[in-house]
Amino acid sequence: MRFSERDAVHADEVVGEVINGHLVPDQDEVSHGRGLGELSRTMGMHLVRFSAEHSIAVMRVEGNTQPIGLLHGGAYCVLGESLGSMSANFFARTISDDHYAVGIDINATHTGSATSGWVTGECRAIHLGRSMTVHEIVITDGDGRRCSTVRITNLIRER
Repeated sequence: MRFSERDAVHADEVVGEVINGHLVPDQDEVSHGRGLGELSRTMGMHLVRFSAEHSIAVMRVEGNTQPIGLLHGGAYCVLGESLGSMSANFFARTISDDHYAVGIDINATHTGSATSGWVTGECRAIHLGRSMTVHEIVITDGDGRRCSTVRITNLIRER
C-alpha cells in the first residue's frame, strides 16, 4: 500500500511516519523481535516490511554521504546486505531453530546517486534453498529512480 510522502526530520522519530511512500511501523513488531542491529540503526535504517521473500527498508541519506555529498557506495551495500541477510536468516529459521545464514558473496552496481532525503531498499528472493539463498535488493531515491542494485548470496548453516 502506498501513501503520500511526509518529511521526517529525525531518524529516531519516524515510526508512524511516511517515508518515500512507505509507512514505517514499529521496528520490533515488523522484525518479529529480531531487531536491525547496531550498524543499521546508526545509519538510520528502518524496516517497512520483512519476510524471507520480500523485505523493504528505508535509510536516511544525511550522515551517510561521501565528501562530495553523494550517498556513500558502502551505505548502499550496508542497506542491501542488511536486508538480504535478515531475509536469509528469517528463511533459515523456517528450516529449524538451529539454522542460520551467513553471507558468502555480495556485489553492487551503482547506477545513480542520492544527495538528500531517504533511499528505499526493496529486497526480493531469487533463490531460497536448503543450503543457500540469493536475494536482489533494488535501492531507489525518493523519486523512485534506481540508484543501486545489490545481490547477496548466503549459505545456510546448522549450529
